[in-house]
Amino acid sequence: MNTKKFAPIGYGLLLLGLIAAPFVGAYPVFVMKLLCFALFASAFNLLLGYTGLLSFGHAAFLGGAAYITGQSIKAWGVTPEIGLLLGVVTGALLGLVMGFFAIRRQGIYATMITLALAQMIYFACLQLPFTGGEDGLQGVPRGKLFGLLDLQSDLTMYYVCLVVVVLAFLVIVRTIHSPFGQVLKGIKENEPRAISLGYDTNRFKLLAFVISAALAGLAGSLKTLVLGFATLSDVHWSASGHVVLMTLVGGLGTLSGPIVGSAVVVLLENKIGDLGNFLAHATGIEWFNTLGESVTIVTGLIFVVCVLAFRRGIMGELIAWLERMRTGKSSKDSASH
Repeated sequence: MNTKKFAPIGYGLLLLGLIAAPFVGAYPVFVMKLLCFALFASAFNLLLGYTGLLSFGHAAFLGGAAYITGQSIKAWGVTPEIGLLLGVVTGALLGLVMGFFAIRRQGIYATMITLALAQMIYFACLQLPFTGGEDGLQGVPRGKLFGLLDLQSDLTMYYVCLVVVVLAFLVIVRTIHSPFGQVLKGIKENEPRAISLGYDTNRFKLLAFVISAALAGLAGSLKTLVLGFATLSDVHWSASGHVVLMTLVGGLGTLSGPIVGSAVVVLLENKIGDLGNFLAHATGIEWFNTLGESVTIVTGLIFVVCVLAFRRGIMGELIAWLERMRTGKSSKDSASH
């Protein structure tokens, strides 16, 4: 079984499912939130999974862009498409600054630089007057896209969100499979060898940082447009931890992994209370009713299980299993001949 051959079929089925989701009982706003986090995780995976750079400050791009988009639409009166563009530019500029300092160090030192700079962004968002402090930036109107599409309708907003996320995902796919993406993979596997071949690795890593940050900014901007607010939780360090968790649970270095990982984490955070109530009713054990209050414990346990038992993540292990099945079948066919 050739996994590359069946990947487009899987993505096609996923896209068809997402197109039909609002008509089969799915709550559009919840699915849009999930799509935003899937894009956020995919952007992070481009940096860690394909370039080998661990950023613990990606919340700065998500939240910084969310605030700028919200403020520009609410206070400056710009159209939604301009607001999204400003968010992308904000993410890219923050990524340029953060990447400039981070790529000059290796390992944990580079990671700590991203965390420190992200915390600076967090405290700036806490103190700036337009952000609303701990209350956040509230009441962001959706407006009309290009002056034509009224985004106040959840259904219209849903399909606009879906188109934006799909296009952004295609950008990631194109980046990974381009010559530029091959150089990034080479840097991750053996940076000294890439340098010996004549590549300016710092330039490639900085550009990867900017692209990842811009896409994370798009995710934050889209999330603000969908929900109508931006809060400090978008720029808090825990949001950076969440995106690491999503990527590792789904499968680091795989295109589908961040999508699956974000779905698992977001569904757990939003539906674990319902699951606990169901288990309490089914088993008669009252403790399950408190499961919704222990979501961080449950996600932590899932992370530990994945690290210990599924080192490649959900999709990574599935792809590896399919490859073993394919190579095993090929070996048997060769032996029979």
